[in-house]
Amino acid sequence: MHVLGCGSALPTLRHYASSQVVEVRGKLMMIDCGEGTQMQLRRSHIRFTKLSSVFISHLHGDHCFGLIGMLSTFGMLGRTAPLHIYAEPRLEAMLTEQVEMFCRDLGYDVVFHAINPALSAVIYDDHSVSVTTIPLSHRVPTCGFLISEKPTLPHIRRQVTDFFGIPVSQFDNIKNGADWITDDGRVIENSRLVEAAEPPRSYAYCSDTCYLPDLHLLLKGVNTLYHESTFGDDNLQLAEKYHHSTARQAATVARDAHVNQLILGHYSSRYEDEQVLLKEAEAVFANTKLANEMDVFDI
Repeated sequence: MHVLGCGSALPTLRHYASSQVVEVRGKLMMIDCGEGTQMQLRRSHIRFTKLSSVFISHLHGDHCFGLIGMLSTFGMLGRTAPLHIYAEPRLEAMLTEQVEMFCRDLGYDVVFHAINPALSAVIYDDHSVSVTTIPLSHRVPTCGFLISEKPTLPHIRRQVTDFFGIPVSQFDNIKNGADWITDDGRVIENSRLVEAAEPPRSYAYCSDTCYLPDLHLLLKGVNTLYHESTFGDDNLQLAEKYHHSTARQAATVARDAHVNQLILGHYSSRYEDEQVLLKEAEAVFANTKLANEMDVFDI
């Protein structure tokens, strides 16, 4: 996961508005697209042409103001592959009007997929990965996203298959559970011929939201959780007023969901040093990290 921006609504010289790129099974998926996203893409050396989809969590400017500029730049760079946008329905008309005004000869299709932020539903699915919405609670309809790898077939143990003279043409059958029968009738059990593949990984993005005591039920066992931590304990009342979370609350969600790793982000501009947020979260969930621009996290 590449962090392009992890600040909140008020611009600062330290943080860009929200945006991430998640790389999974050869696919590049963007989550949110605040101002400055395309500049951050340049700095990260992520290939524009490989980006296949953009998922917008909600219609606040710090999560989507960078979208039209990025679309325009893609067109000027000669993109031809469709770009898929997933967001609540109201964005489609606004985006269509902007494209018609500023990008008439875009050169590629922008395919809009309307989502319902209030429901937990699979909005993207292919042979290797799925994306599910996570209903959140903010001042406007908002959802997070759960990106989940699908299990892969086991790996062939070549030393064993070579020893028994098993032809490559039979590897697919063996990966799918078949035993091998030798010429003299011996059965070589499948468990000797394969080794388990790496367990599938999952990544959850939850920004923006107030603290939801039951959110952990949708995040059980997630490898890595990114959860907004706009405020610290010193601004709990502001968090409640503006429907945001504190670092301690984010850590509580991570602890209750039994995730492997928590990443904090969406920091208020009030904090010149986010270490205070990190310490408050670590008191609840030890394996917590701060997001910063250009950070790359292994999920």
